[in-house]
Amino acid sequence: MPDVCGPLDPSFSLFALLISNFAFTPMDIAKQLSVFLENTPGTLSAVCDELAKQKINIYALTISDTVDHAVVRMVVSDSSRALRLLEERGTLVVENDVLMIDGDNRPGSLAAITHKLSKAKINIEYAYLATSPGSKRGLAILRPSNVKKALEVLSK
Repeated sequence: MPDVCGPLDPSFSLFALLISNFAFTPMDIAKQLSVFLENTPGTLSAVCDELAKQKINIYALTISDTVDHAVVRMVVSDSSRALRLLEERGTLVVENDVLMIDGDNRPGSLAAITHKLSKAKINIEYAYLATSPGSKRGLAILRPSNVKKALEVLSK
């Protein structure tokens, strides 16, 4: 695997979402990996290739770029193995708890979530989500200020 502290392919500058069959309940706390990479072509490909070789599936992915690097946030099928794999190659990786929500794809679904969290004084630090227009379900990844409390509030 090449040095993964390099730049990313510009075609991934907003975000990409890859969903597969996964063993999560409709809403659960998941481990998210924040991977710090060089912002150069081929770097993301190298990471994805290594994860694929290890049969680690990517459920969700978003990329934020800065002047000299990119932060790739991802939720994968085996975060412990992915973390170990990337760190063994010298990549800076930070693990955080996030909420992974398999929700309805209809107007107002996200509004209902944000209202419940707001009422409970829980801030959403960031989120990424997507669905295809014809799909009945979508996947949302939320990083609330208090993950456990957010899960409790949204489970009611």
